[in-house]
Amino acid sequence: MRNQKKIVIEQLDRKLKPFYEIKNIEVPERGWVYAIRTALNMTLQQLGHKLKITTQGVKDIEKRELSGSISIKSLKEVGKALDMQFVYGFVSNHSSLKKFIELKARELAEKIVLQNLNLADENKELGKDEIQQEILDFAREIKRVIPKSLWD
Repeated sequence: MRNQKKIVIEQLDRKLKPFYEIKNIEVPERGWVYAIRTALNMTLQQLGHKLKITTQGVKDIEKRELSGSISIKSLKEVGKALDMQFVYGFVSNHSSLKKFIELKARELAEKIVLQNLNLADENKELGKDEIQQEILDFAREIKRVIPKSLWD
């Protein structure tokens, strides 16, 4: 039977994959709300009417988007008012969650194996290839288990 954690990671990677393709999209200088509103030739008052808020309320939304203090709920409401759908997600800096876990497992395995070799005098007996194999074997086990300590 496949490891449950592995299945969850694979499912999440599939869901997040579309975001990798758009991760380099640049946010317009004055924000998405302003850019879309003005591209549609929509006034602050018109968007405010759709959102059932004042003109100043729309200005505040645009300002909060730029500062990063706007809520997801507000962005969803603006999207709905613009007849658009607001979407959000996370993009791993390592091309996938699986790759990220592999990297962290390798780092942890190397740290632990080398520490253990330094504590014991086995490092005099093991060659570089054998040490690398120990690290690979231990990293494989860490990936299988994904211990909480992987994130310390």
